[in-house]
Amino acid sequence: MPRKARDIPPPLELRCLAALWKLGEANVRAVREFLAPRRPLAYTTVMTMLERLTRKQFLTRRKVGRSFVYRPVVSRDVIRSLAVQELLDLLFDGSPQGLIQFLGGAPPEAPPGAPAEESEGRPLDAALL
Repeated sequence: MPRKARDIPPPLELRCLAALWKLGEANVRAVREFLAPRRPLAYTTVMTMLERLTRKQFLTRRKVGRSFVYRPVVSRDVIRSLAVQELLDLLFDGSPQGLIQFLGGAPPEAPPGAPAEESEGRPLDAALL
């Protein structure tokens, strides 16, 4: 079965996109320099990531001299919404309430067929230690 493309970019592409959100618009060299303190990357790696983001229509580019200048088309909030929706769909059966309960510290639900948890007051089985 063919794999469905994700709505959000993978981590390295997302870092490049985040750099452009901060910079507004920039060429490959500027994005690479922006990313260098946290993660030094080869010029060609950054160029590949920006090209992929352009192909996926997260960025636009225009020619300036001999290089391209890239600009984000999609806002951070749009990507955040897509990421949260993906999180909800994959880990919380599409339920925002399930995520809210999890973030609030509610005890996790046991998977079907799993044995019930022992009470916290009981000592651990010596065999486990």
